[in-house]
Amino acid sequence: MASRTPSRPVGTVTRGTTNPNRLRRMDRWIAATHGAELRRSADPFAVDLGYGAAPWTAVELLLRLRTAAPHARVVGVEIDPARVAAAKPYEREGLSFRHGGFEIPLPGSPSLIRAANVLRQYDEEQVAAVWERLCGRLAPGGLLVEGTCDEIGRRHVWVALGPEGPRTVTFATRLGSLDRPSDLAERLPKALIHRNVPGEPVHAFLRDFDRAWAAAAPYASYGARQRWTRAVRDLAADWPVADRPSRWRQGEVTVPWGALAPRQG
Repeated sequence: MASRTPSRPVGTVTRGTTNPNRLRRMDRWIAATHGAELRRSADPFAVDLGYGAAPWTAVELLLRLRTAAPHARVVGVEIDPARVAAAKPYEREGLSFRHGGFEIPLPGSPSLIRAANVLRQYDEEQVAAVWERLCGRLAPGGLLVEGTCDEIGRRHVWVALGPEGPRTVTFATRLGSLDRPSDLAERLPKALIHRNVPGEPVHAFLRDFDRAWAAAAPYASYGARQRWTRAVRDLAADWPVADRPSRWRQGEVTVPWGALAPRQG
């Protein structure tokens, strides 16, 4: 059961920067991997947490989820009341906006919480508590997706979590913009971005990915997608890649959280 909603929203105001189509890679991955769970839900509602100064990401999330779950609805939650007021004119059937923060001030339990570019301003030590709080609000079988992307959505890394905790890490990119896989390091979520140093698993993963990318250079003549797919296939010889070539061809690769989780201390 969710805890009592506090009198004031939990969290701090973010920069609020956003752009149309910024979160398309994350949205498409959610629709592909979580769509079946949304369709099974009696009330498939999603929360776009910290959508920013404009409501574009919430509007787009509704459209993309409905390709997988026609009865899905989306609630945009923002800690800045002025942003909520600005978003209200965009409300429609299946889309609404509420003032709040990490407490998720809504009745019921969402099937999905998406928190993109929200935790970047927080300290690494705060992430686990936020994750736990948000996962505690999920419906059974629900999903929290928390990550970071660049301003126009070319590069994105996110962690997927269930009520039990973190499950996977996904790296996604527009392949034509990529020089090497480690370019994605600048978009690692807060739980990992300070761990991209020798001795940490995420550093070793990106190092090995760069090596696989370099070895796959002959495939570049067939296009960046073929080179990426070959590099991921080679990477899978040493790392527990969790998805299939159909996702690799989208410029993605997913690995279990346990493979990249920070070392203690």
